[in-house]
Amino acid sequence: MSSAAPRWPRIGIGYDVHAFGHGDHVTLGGVRIEHGFGIVAHSDGDVALHALCDALLGALALGDIGVHFPPIDERWRDADSRDLLRHCVELIATRHYVVGNCDLVVVCERPRLAPHISLMRERIAADLRVALDCVSVKATTSEKLGFTGREEGIAAQAVVLLQPLVPL
Repeated sequence: MSSAAPRWPRIGIGYDVHAFGHGDHVTLGGVRIEHGFGIVAHSDGDVALHALCDALLGALALGDIGVHFPPIDERWRDADSRDLLRHCVELIATRHYVVGNCDLVVVCERPRLAPHISLMRERIAADLRVALDCVSVKATTSEKLGFTGREEGIAAQAVVLLQPLVPL
């Protein structure tokens, strides 16, 4: 894109899933939540932030989280997904975009997420450099259907709107 080309808002969508495994907590939206299982993942397995990273990268056609943070790269072993998210925000900023808003949904039967959503929103808003009312986080179940319903894992979807810094 040349610098003279019009810059339009961009929309991205992301999805992530991880299996439950050994452990005593999950990390979602940057919040540690006690649970009878952990997450099987190369990093901390934060499906909410991974889906959000994919949405950010996808909005500007920058690939996906696996391209930027490959699981075969030991630098990302046990990585804090908030660091990955902040890196994606920097990539967006270098292309003269900012986050307008985001909407996340986490799908699991357990753990119960309602008590943690406010803190998730606060941490995500801080990392995205946006106001709290620009971040939506929701939790739902899959009504006991599929792998999330059988409590074998957890999934998340995210949608973001990026706004150009240069006026239209």
